[in-house]
Amino acid sequence: MSLRLAAVDLGASSGRVMLGRVGADVLELTEVHRFWNGPVRVHDTLHWDVLGLYRETLAGLRSIGAVDGIGIDSWAVDYGLLDGEGRLLGNPVHYRDARTDGVMERVLRTVPAEDLYSVTGLQQLPFNTLYQVVAEPLLAQAKSLLMIPDLLGYWLTGRPGAEATNASTTQLYDVRARRWSEDLARRVGLPPEVFPAIREPGDVIGPILPAVAEETGLDPATPVIAVGSHDTASSVVAVPATETDNFAYISSGTWSLVGLELPAPVLTAEARQANFTNEGGVDGRTRFLKNVMGLWILQECLRVWATDELTQVLKEAAAAPAFGALVDPDDSMFLAPGNMPARIDEFCDRTDQTKPASRGAVARCVLESLALAYRRTVRQAQEVTGRAVDVVHVIGGGSQNELLCQLTADACGLPVLAGPVEASALGNVLVQARALGAPLPDLTALRALVRATHPLRRYAPQGKLADWDAAESRVFGTR
Repeated sequence: MSLRLAAVDLGASSGRVMLGRVGADVLELTEVHRFWNGPVRVHDTLHWDVLGLYRETLAGLRSIGAVDGIGIDSWAVDYGLLDGEGRLLGNPVHYRDARTDGVMERVLRTVPAEDLYSVTGLQQLPFNTLYQVVAEPLLAQAKSLLMIPDLLGYWLTGRPGAEATNASTTQLYDVRARRWSEDLARRVGLPPEVFPAIREPGDVIGPILPAVAEETGLDPATPVIAVGSHDTASSVVAVPATETDNFAYISSGTWSLVGLELPAPVLTAEARQANFTNEGGVDGRTRFLKNVMGLWILQECLRVWATDELTQVLKEAAAAPAFGALVDPDDSMFLAPGNMPARIDEFCDRTDQTKPASRGAVARCVLESLALAYRRTVRQAQEVTGRAVDVVHVIGGGSQNELLCQLTADACGLPVLAGPVEASALGNVLVQARALGAPLPDLTALRALVRATHPLRRYAPQGKLADWDAAESRVFGTR
């Protein structure tokens, strides 16, 4: 007998409602409903269409049929504000919006970076929730702040709260005590009372509201369960590693999250200077990682080229010469939506490189540059933590990109195991299943079920590491 579970998996460019089946030797996903997600510009502000996301979530739940549980995961850092009546105060602002320009520098004049890191262990990024909330004009009217998965969970159940893995991405969370840092909130002028009680992955939030049951046709007793609601936390649950593997992971999608799974945060000066983040994981683990710009750059190239023929573009990239133009994918010029081929040309002008002359050369530039960033991050993680890495697991949508996976193996000089693709949805349903009594007591058991049910593809390193050494020196040597 297997459990039927709904995974609402919201990415930064698309959303899905997936039907998961979990049982003895069974771990299956079926896509029930897929929908677009992305920024909506109103005047000078980029927003999320969060009401549209909720509408599509309900549509997916209406199509899925009876389920034993519902879990929601999404991207991190963004939030909605509720007033005292539980009403949404404005549409959530997109993390790529320019409202946080200069805010990080202003906050750091009040709270030094060393103090922030010693409490939150978080990577300095200009769009961290801390900086967004400091720039938030509606905060004075707010009764509570809910991260995106918590907001949708509230609309489904009427019960507010803050799931720990997503709270840990805000730069307002004490990563050692695993609770909100009221002291830090006060130091930056934020009211601590807007941050709701923390939930852990596996906690039952509550049954769906009668109105939700009526709209979806689901049993009113259907529980909504807190999962690793930061999609990367769910993805890491589904890394098909063994208990003895020394592994790094790359959760590859619109963003790439590159790092190690650790038993505790690393809050050293070396970790801070290398700009690593310590985010909460399932079962008390720490996701020690860096955000690396991901396939977002290639997605924007495809948009500018007005094509969805990714397979053809990747063929052209594979045929293009190696180590042509290279960029730093984490340069701020690649953060906002826009003409990425033109920005690559601008980077090349700035760094005295020959501009890529074809669509394939541009795509090759993006993928080789990502592989270099992955290599650099994996090596830095080993140096900072003193932990060796023997294998790199690539999970998420980028695991289907054969050229990127091979380039990553070549750049790192390590074997790459690619898959599963739908890692975040798998981690979502696995945590739900365990909460509902499935005999999956720990991460070792959860991952063993992934390995037993999902084929992986192995990429052995090829070529010369010296070529990648030279390429890395070109891009990062003076940085």
